[in-house]
Amino acid sequence: MKRRTKVFIAGLGVALAVTALSRASRSAERGTETVPYTVVETLGDVEIRRYPTTVTVETTAQNTGVAFRRLFEYISGANQSSEKVSMTAPVTTESVGESIPMTAPVATDETDHGVQMSFYLPASYEYDTAPRPTNPDLELVEHPARTLAVRQFSWYATNRRTRIQTESLLQTLDANDIAVVGDAFLMQYDPPSTLPFFRTNEVAVEIQRRERGHSST
Repeated sequence: MKRRTKVFIAGLGVALAVTALSRASRSAERGTETVPYTVVETLGDVEIRRYPTTVTVETTAQNTGVAFRRLFEYISGANQSSEKVSMTAPVTTESVGESIPMTAPVATDETDHGVQMSFYLPASYEYDTAPRPTNPDLELVEHPARTLAVRQFSWYATNRRTRIQTESLLQTLDANDIAVVGDAFLMQYDPPSTLPFFRTNEVAVEIQRRERGHSST
C-alpha cells in the first residue's frame, strides 16, 4: 500500500477535465458530492480554504483522453472490489456491483511524463477502504488536510487563460506575504458539454496559512 503526504501536484496548461469544488448551491443543483472545505479568509478574488484529508485515484498518461479513460474505467468497476463509482459530478462521471458516488474535482497536471489526472473519491472512503485499482497505471493517494489559496474563473480553461489566472493568484499571495507550498493546479467542475459562460474553473495552490473562517456548506 502506498501513502503519500506530499502535496498533490496538478499544474498549469491542462486540458479539459471535470471537477467540483464550487459552491454548495451548484453542487445541489447537479446532485454532485463535492470536496468540503472551510473558507478561512478572502483576499480580493482569492479564497483561502481549509480542506480535510482526501483520497484520490490518479494516473499519468500521454494525454488527457487516455488518463480520463483509465480513471473512468476504475469508477465503472475496473477495481478489485468491482464497485461502480457513480459520478457525483456531471463530468467526473460514470458497474458491476455497488455504486461509489464519485466526488469532484478531477485534477490534471502536465508533467515531464505526460498528463497527470486525479479523481477525488467520496468522503465515505478512506485510503484503507477505497477500492484498489486493477490497472497498474492507477494508484490511490491519500492527501493530508491542507490549506489552499483558490481563484475562480469561467469560460474554457485554456493553457493561456489558466496561466494568466495562476499568475494573478500567485501575485495576490506574494503581495500578502503568503508562502506557497508546491505547484499550482487546475480544478474544473463541469462536463465538456457545458456552455463556456456556465463553466466553473479554479486555480489553486497549497499555502502555509493561519486558519479562521466559515464553512462552505
